[in-house]
Amino acid sequence: MDRFLSKVSSFKDVANIFADFEKNLNGKTVTFIPTASVVEKVVFYVDAGKKALEKLGLIIDELEISTATTDEISAKLKGNDFIYVTGGNTFYLLQELKRTGADKIIIEEVNAGKLYIGESAGAIVTAANIEYVKGMDSVKKAPDLVDFKALSLVEFYTVPHYTNPPFKKIAQKIIDSYSSTLNLSPISNNDAILVNNNEVKTVRN
Repeated sequence: MDRFLSKVSSFKDVANIFADFEKNLNGKTVTFIPTASVVEKVVFYVDAGKKALEKLGLIIDELEISTATTDEISAKLKGNDFIYVTGGNTFYLLQELKRTGADKIIIEEVNAGKLYIGESAGAIVTAANIEYVKGMDSVKKAPDLVDFKALSLVEFYTVPHYTNPPFKKIAQKIIDSYSSTLNLSPISNNDAILVNNNEVKTVRN
């Protein structure tokens, strides 16, 4: 089965790339997960992402993982056409995905061919482990996170907001610290990483 992932730093800046990647969008439903943003003060990207998706003709079905029931999580992740995970705190996002079992459902759905769009934290969490972004996000916001093992949907590690303020310095620091040990994929706000099975390509706006 095809496995599709679209990984971005800022979805509103690359929505047109997504529209080229996935042609049949109008009237489709997307499970929109804003969970990573719940513990953040700056959250403008959540509404910006929603508006960009709606502009493409998609129907938003919001799923706040941290407060949803197990049945609601399962029904929305399995029932809707796409999964969209916004930016925010990657550690809090992973904590809640694991606590609720949403991580396992997302892995199953993506492996069965469902398209996953990850923005910033949503892109980072698809790697095997998220410890490398400790400098970008605060681990303290996820006090119940036992380890940093993540979704393992891809074999590389996204570094979002590369060259974009206010993350320019920390993104570069992550690259300097981990490029010799991890397969890093730095992307700016104008880039998207498109994954189709084993084919991985970065597209720039």
